[in-house]
Amino acid sequence: MTGVPEAKLKETDAGPVPEGEGWFVLDARDAPWWRDDELGAAVVFEGEPGFPQLGFHVKVLLPGQPNCMYHGESNQEDFLVISGECVLVIEGEESQLKAWDFVHCPPLTEHVFVGAGDGPCAIVMVGARRSDETFIYPVNDVAAKYGASVETETSDPGEAYARFPKSARTPYRDGDLPEQRG
Repeated sequence: MTGVPEAKLKETDAGPVPEGEGWFVLDARDAPWWRDDELGAAVVFEGEPGFPQLGFHVKVLLPGQPNCMYHGESNQEDFLVISGECVLVIEGEESQLKAWDFVHCPPLTEHVFVGAGDGPCAIVMVGARRSDETFIYPVNDVAAKYGASVETETSDPGEAYARFPKSARTPYRDGDLPEQRG
């Protein structure tokens, strides 16, 4: 039996990241976080190379923060709200979500999440990956009221996010994740 080797964790200024292929265990509070004042904070567990088949991260949104620009993509995505509240704009319709609500998005389902309520919202976000991935960022009036719609439809992520500053990689900050109970 050959087994799968353990990936080495390389220390960075924001926390450890896996280096190369292999299995690993990494506490979300130790891993690097990506922060953006307008689009929330996220812990991304990948190093270099990134995960080839599946993207997985936890996004934390403050009230009024969208997680991204309203979009659809050629891959399946799934989401689980684990704490707090948010608004889901999906296929142009609004829906209120709370902890333990699950959202399944088949390929090209147009969507965005926006933090709501009176505190942070944490969402586990999982998406398939493939080399020919494509995106569409349509104009949408419902998403626009949350600042989450492009002004002109595009398929270019760089164009869709041009108005946002580049996210900064930082260590975990106390309070980013809901406290563990029990």
